[in-house]
Amino acid sequence: MSHKAGFVNIIGNPNVGKSTLMNAFVGEKLSIITSKAQTTRHRILGIVNGDDFQVVLSDTPGIIKPAYELQSSMMDFVKSAFEDADVLLYMVEIGEKALKDERFFEKLKNTKIPVLLLLNKIDVSEQGILEEQVQYWHEQLPTAEIHPISALQNFNVKEVFLRILELLPEAPPYYPKDQLTDKPERFFVNETIREKILQFYKKEIPYSVEIDTEEFFEDEDIIRMRSVIMVERDSQKGIIIGHKGSALKRVGVEARKDLEKFFDKQVHLELYVKVNKNWRSDPNQLKRFGYNQG
Repeated sequence: MSHKAGFVNIIGNPNVGKSTLMNAFVGEKLSIITSKAQTTRHRILGIVNGDDFQVVLSDTPGIIKPAYELQSSMMDFVKSAFEDADVLLYMVEIGEKALKDERFFEKLKNTKIPVLLLLNKIDVSEQGILEEQVQYWHEQLPTAEIHPISALQNFNVKEVFLRILELLPEAPPYYPKDQLTDKPERFFVNETIREKILQFYKKEIPYSVEIDTEEFFEDEDIIRMRSVIMVERDSQKGIIIGHKGSALKRVGVEARKDLEKFFDKQVHLELYVKVNKNWRSDPNQLKRFGYNQG
């Protein structure tokens, strides 16, 4: 029996629904989904296996013009998505006109890789506007296939997946068939805690935070973990902790609930807050946190 396998990389502006789509394909919550922009910082692989196929999906950070070192590193993950893709999914939402970085858009126009342009969030659009958008994108990217979808409502998602399978080359699997992602367990602990901070705090706080899970011990019936929330300034530390520790406790309680679902096991989570000045601009710190890999 022939077997298909390949890399399918999702790119687009911040907050267009890339993470929602990948989670819909994989059937597991691998990528952070919130209403805030720029929630995905890394390139996260989600692997979908069948008897005769393996689709390696890649959720990338939203495309922006970088303002500091962390954002430059995030855009490096996007550049790498162009280099190893068998299929590119370019995700836009109704009303969008182009990528926020013109160089990436030019690359998209000139690529030899098959491009599926996914027009997302059509569940909140009228038919006339949708038809205008399809025409607009056909003119902008004449070589791309246009697929209107709603990642949130799972509309047309299966049809896009079947089209991806048609486009993939014949190849053996790249990863073991029971593997769901390329990331270690601690990565998902960090991302779950960061998601809660994105949900519960305003303004710059969520973007100044990085999580480091220093301990992860799994027994038969419980996982014990100890995670540190890094912030850039003392004032941010106070905000994260809150009055008598109430804000930090809320993060811990909500993160633990999600982690227990993710690992299907009881979780004991200890949270601490440390000041790590200007970590977002320090190449050594970024490397430690898994950025600047290239």
